[in-house]
Amino acid sequence: MDRKIFRLAIPNIITNITVPLLGMIDMAVAGRLGSAVFIGAIALGANIFNMIYWNFGFLRMSSSGFAAQAYGARDMPEAMNVFIRSLVIGLGIGVLIVLLQYPIGEFAFALIQSGPESVHHVESYFRIVIWGAPAVLGMYAFKGWFIGMQNARIPMFIAIFNNVLNIVLSVLFVFGFGMQIEGIALGTVLSQIISIMVAAAFWWRYYRRLRKYIRKETIWDKASIRLFFRVNADVFVRTFLLTLVTTFFTFASSGMGEITLAVNALLMQFFMLFSYFMDGFAYAGEALTGRFFGARNRVALKLMLKRIFFWGWMVSITAVVIYAIFPNQLLHILTNDIQIIESTKDFLFWTVLIPLTGFAAFLWDGIFIGATASKQMRNAMIFSSVLFFVCYFIMTPLWGNNGLWFSFILYLLGRGVIQTIWAKKALNV
Repeated sequence: MDRKIFRLAIPNIITNITVPLLGMIDMAVAGRLGSAVFIGAIALGANIFNMIYWNFGFLRMSSSGFAAQAYGARDMPEAMNVFIRSLVIGLGIGVLIVLLQYPIGEFAFALIQSGPESVHHVESYFRIVIWGAPAVLGMYAFKGWFIGMQNARIPMFIAIFNNVLNIVLSVLFVFGFGMQIEGIALGTVLSQIISIMVAAAFWWRYYRRLRKYIRKETIWDKASIRLFFRVNADVFVRTFLLTLVTTFFTFASSGMGEITLAVNALLMQFFMLFSYFMDGFAYAGEALTGRFFGARNRVALKLMLKRIFFWGWMVSITAVVIYAIFPNQLLHILTNDIQIIESTKDFLFWTVLIPLTGFAAFLWDGIFIGATASKQMRNAMIFSSVLFFVCYFIMTPLWGNNGLWFSFILYLLGRGVIQTIWAKKALNV
């Protein structure tokens, strides 16, 4: 079982680890433009797109869960149905976002509490990156389907290509052509568009033989579509609340001043680094849970749960040790601004708590997605989000930025605890 887990987890870890590294590179580039405003602008701009894209994360999640169950049941026509549905819907939503970019942008800019210079840079970033929306959401369908088909290597290659290309282009545009935020944004959108073309090429190379299983009369079958949208509605609520909490965190930081915004933007990179690393195991749990569900193999499912939580503990303990021993080295990678580094040290304690309080939530999310146990996952997120906001409005007036971080840690812990309690009913094991 460990071999099955790591065959999926390691490529997904490599895939995911490139994403926070890309965020760190963007932050490092912005951190060398001469002002904390640029760091804050990148954080706010990235969070706007998180707010947009994470809400449609159901495209990747449902594609993975349904495809894995079809794979486990050896139902290739349904696997192709899942792929076509997810890809068509993803591209369609992406086009709609581009068409609605002005009202979406105005709403997002109105939430920013920092000064007009920050808003100007965020708007410049937004107006360029928004054109990559169809490519990003189309990639969700590709990635989820590949994972569901127990193939984590192709998403790994695509992610590495995308992020390396993004870094190269951003550095070239900023330091080579003298651009600022616009250069980082242009590097991002070009890499997104090129990467979906690469994903399509991989699909054609390795899976075009499955075209013979396409059944046009069943792609939009009413019962399947109802199930598709029921699960996606639950995942949408879950992802919306996840996005709401993380986005609110950044916007709340912006109301505490430019330095605090920059500090929290840097510290959130610690969280993102851990989360994408842990998501590698969550994706493995997602694919294997769906596979064993589709094959109705409860014995293998129970064994997988035991082993994946063991490795989750190991990863969490490793992260705690690294964050506790090497915080200065990590901070200096992100910025050379001494004032920001010194201010950040007052809040490093919270980054050490992130792995211990958050790992269970990540793993259960993947497992519940694989089982398409969307209702329980949704309800757990509702509970933990309410907990976050209640704690925030009580603690922040008394404790400032520490209160904000305390609320976030409690939110992570609440998700994991509730999902652990509900797991037996959700998984029927």
